[in-house]
Amino acid sequence: MLVANFLANFFSVFGVNALRFSAERWSEAKIWTYTIPYWIDALFAPFAFAFVGGMTLIYEKPIRRYLNTIFKRTSASPDLESVARRRLLNEPFVLIALDFSMWFLSAITYSTIHWVYGSSTNIVLSALYHSLSTGIITATIAFFLLEHILQKNLAPHFFPKGGLHAIPKTLRIRIRTRLVALLFACNLIPLISIILVVHRITINVSDTQIGLEQLRLAIFTNALIFIIIGIFLTGLVAKNLSLPFGQIIQTLQGVRNGKFDKKVRVTSNDEIGYTGDVINEMTEGLQERDRIRRSLSIAKEVQQHLLPAAAPTIQGLDIAGKSIYCEETGGDYFDYLPMDKNERGKIKIVVGDVSDHGIASALLMTTARAFLRQRASKAGNLNQIIADVNRQLSREVEDSGRFMTLFFCEIDSLNRIIRWVNAGHDPALAFDPDSAIFEELAGHSLPLGVSEKAAYQEFQHKLRPGQILLIGTDGIWESQNARGQMFGKARFRHVISAHARETAVEILQAVIDELNRFSHPLGKEDDVTLVVIKVASLLFKGSGFSSS
Repeated sequence: MLVANFLANFFSVFGVNALRFSAERWSEAKIWTYTIPYWIDALFAPFAFAFVGGMTLIYEKPIRRYLNTIFKRTSASPDLESVARRRLLNEPFVLIALDFSMWFLSAITYSTIHWVYGSSTNIVLSALYHSLSTGIITATIAFFLLEHILQKNLAPHFFPKGGLHAIPKTLRIRIRTRLVALLFACNLIPLISIILVVHRITINVSDTQIGLEQLRLAIFTNALIFIIIGIFLTGLVAKNLSLPFGQIIQTLQGVRNGKFDKKVRVTSNDEIGYTGDVINEMTEGLQERDRIRRSLSIAKEVQQHLLPAAAPTIQGLDIAGKSIYCEETGGDYFDYLPMDKNERGKIKIVVGDVSDHGIASALLMTTARAFLRQRASKAGNLNQIIADVNRQLSREVEDSGRFMTLFFCEIDSLNRIIRWVNAGHDPALAFDPDSAIFEELAGHSLPLGVSEKAAYQEFQHKLRPGQILLIGTDGIWESQNARGQMFGKARFRHVISAHARETAVEILQAVIDELNRFSHPLGKEDDVTLVVIKVASLLFKGSGFSSS
């Protein structure tokens, strides 16, 4: 930054003004032959450069200390890091202020000397305008050059992850500021300079022919100088704007193609830098969401494998079951529990519904499944099994507010009996196609996980040939359509009645199809689970068939 600022001053003093004065062929009065003005003139420039350089080094001290820690790969204190970052972002403004203050002091110093030693008003004003115009040119060139050095060489080390806009107590180089500075450099400064040239030549040159010749050469030289400056500054501005925009476009293209690993390199605290930070935050969020999505996909796959892949083959029973989750994972659950090999024609079926849905519900569901399978493999009545599972689950979900409703049954197809325990679940339905009557297999016990001391009662019901058992979750009848109407149990029963002569799989699919038609175009708001058990009209006994 110090070198860039020196080059801006050097170019203004020894480049612009040398060409301009040679073109104007203007010479001041012989005031510099006096001792005091001579020594002031000889010492002021070195003093000005030394002062600006010294103040810059003092200002940059925390910045250099922080850079040393980076290159030495040692840790810097948070206070040093904060001060260094803040000073770095403010340095272009500080150096511009130092530059212009020195040139403003120069304008006062030289115009005062001419005034004290009796120079004409034109020479006094010329000295004043000369220093002020040089200061403006210096500040303008320094502004763009320092900003370029800051973005290209320093900001990547100080802000490897961006976030320049979040640094407090900093001045912002906004896009509007750059455009105003560029307009000032390429239009207003050349116009002011040419006006001053015309003013000086018309006052100091009495011969019209010589004056016109000097004016032509001065305007041509000034125009050439400011065209070069304009091209240089426009190139800097274009580069400082095009590079971050290019990175933003590449990053967004990657996001469109599903690639979230590319980041925008943020090196400014203007609107572009803020946009880059927002895009980087967005890609990080998308990365996290993509990771969660992949994790949920794996969780879904795992949970789907926990559900029965196919219905068991049980003598005298036609069974079909399915769970449909409204998210990747859910809290609904159904299972067919294995029975002892000696218990032919028997099966245990369970349908559960964890409160809410999603990952937390899925975890509770898998926990309950493990508890139930472990306990059901041992001896005991259905109500004893559920009571033991409830005690274990209550300890797991204590104070979480979560619970699980459950319908647990055992069907003996040979003796045509169903035994069940209802732990706060919606009653199962038994439908007789011949009489078109639905019966509820109810119960009034607490859901699992509410209280360790909950007691459960076992019920039983005599089955009839051709009867259909339906065990579902409330996601079926509580589904809503676009008008806010609920699917309802009446509609559910109507579907069952209409397809009662079909197989269990066909009945199950008919319910799902009707549910999809009803809720279209809305998605499912809750998990849906249904198990259909159809009692055969002919039951196996021994090795042959016997009429029911």
